[in-house]
Amino acid sequence: MAHGPGRCRCCGAEAAERGAAWGLYLRIDRQRLQCLNERREGSGATVFRPWEERGDRSQFVESDDDEELLFNIPFTGSVRLKGVLVMGEDDGSHPAELRLFRNIPHMSFDDAAKEAEQSFSLSRDPRGELEYPTKVARFSNLHHLSMHFPKNFGADTTKICYIGLRGDWAEAHRHQVTVCTYEASANPADHRREQVTPQTHFIS
Repeated sequence: MAHGPGRCRCCGAEAAERGAAWGLYLRIDRQRLQCLNERREGSGATVFRPWEERGDRSQFVESDDDEELLFNIPFTGSVRLKGVLVMGEDDGSHPAELRLFRNIPHMSFDDAAKEAEQSFSLSRDPRGELEYPTKVARFSNLHHLSMHFPKNFGADTTKICYIGLRGDWAEAHRHQVTVCTYEASANPADHRREQVTPQTHFIS
């Protein structure tokens, strides 16, 4: 479809709808989010942002000692993860593999030696266009997601500019606690009885 000058309303609506689909970044508990082996502290959290801002290459995370990166992502409720998007540079620093784990808080690189719930061979995606669909049944009732990037396309370090998470979110159900207070001893004020005045009859 040819578009004249100005903004096409249909394209704008489509972009807004697609952006909303990648809105799970709003459901991440950023205070507890971890990125292991990040070169600059706190940079891992910056790659989770609005879909419309994925092209901002001033925000990225780069690995430090080697090419591995590991994200521990806690959510503020229950998530059903449907798809993942990973955007990097069009060079050897782009991650080449992604391994997903569910509900393992504080996961370490040693823990990543176990079998993943799902693995993906990634393609270079410098524009953030490739979606990797998850096995939804395995990623339902998800409270914590770990993303392990074990290797890249040949560079010494791995660089990620944006990670998109698509799916559904539901508020976590909290069990209400009923607090009962029991009397350790009786309170006389709560157990008052009417005083009975005895009458004495004298017989003369």
